[in-house]
Amino acid sequence: MAGVRRRVRKIDMEDIIRVGRAIGLRQLSLNAVAAELGVSTTALYRHVDGRWGLELVVGESLLGDLVLHDDSEHDIERHLLSFGLQLRAFVLAHAGLGTYMQTLFPRGEAGQRLMVSEVEALVRRGYTPDVAVALASAVASTAINFAVAEEAQLARISGLRQQRDDVAERLSTDERLGEAHRDLPEFDHEGFSTMVLTATIRGLLAVGPVGRPLHEVVADLGSTGMGLR
Repeated sequence: MAGVRRRVRKIDMEDIIRVGRAIGLRQLSLNAVAAELGVSTTALYRHVDGRWGLELVVGESLLGDLVLHDDSEHDIERHLLSFGLQLRAFVLAHAGLGTYMQTLFPRGEAGQRLMVSEVEALVRRGYTPDVAVALASAVASTAINFAVAEEAQLARISGLRQQRDDVAERLSTDERLGEAHRDLPEFDHEGFSTMVLTATIRGLLAVGPVGRPLHEVVADLGSTGMGLR
């Protein structure tokens, strides 16, 4: 009917976050959210600053669900391992979150809350805040990177087993690698991540024990790479 104007659907930030979480960070886009809400992408721009803003509100909403458990009986090594494994498990439970965190972490209030929580836990165990930030960041990065790699493998799981079998067969016939490869223990994703995280943490604690200033830690690590470039 001429002269009749269509009513514009009103949305708010809660709608955007709700739909964004349902879509998931891996498939998240302005177009996908707009289509699900029945609005134009222009309508979304009134609430979020483009793709970055959309990722931020959805990603931080997801991270807001993560509560880090700190067992006061854990020594520093076990505490950091628990921190890393908790991050890994949470990232794997939310497709696309690892890539969001890889890009920049912490990016918003929820990520900052998690970092503050971990730094405070390390300070309670004797670290100064600056060294605590460095340790927490290193462990978080390692755990997130492992989770992202695992997520990528799981996304291609249908052909992955055959690829692994082919590689194992080729290595077994290599005169230099065959015997060593056959003697390697088998690990599932969680077991391998735990082992490498533990090794990483032990290395971090060796160079950054409680009481050592951050500038000494950085200088020590930097000296190893001198002349290698």
